[in-house]
Amino acid sequence: MPMMMKKLILAAPCAIAMLAVSPSQAQDKPVAIRVKNLDAKAMEFESTSLRVEKVVAANSEGVINVRALKPGRYEFYDDFNAKARGALTVQ
Repeated sequence: MPMMMKKLILAAPCAIAMLAVSPSQAQDKPVAIRVKNLDAKAMEFESTSLRVEKVVAANSEGVINVRALKPGRYEFYDDFNAKARGALTVQ
């Protein structure tokens, strides 16, 4: 059976993002996060709890693959813009 991946589209600047995944799915499936930067300058998607950081060029997009997630709240932010913050909630 192919590995199912959940995709979440984030547009910068982004306030809050939510992704609902059941507890059994959260522990078994990796998550692909698509970050779409609509700004005229680069952004850096960063999350300590997800253990990722990725620079996304101006007016472009990037995909961030993360490990299978346990239920919880995973905060992220744009390291180049302190006002752009959000959270990924896994249930």
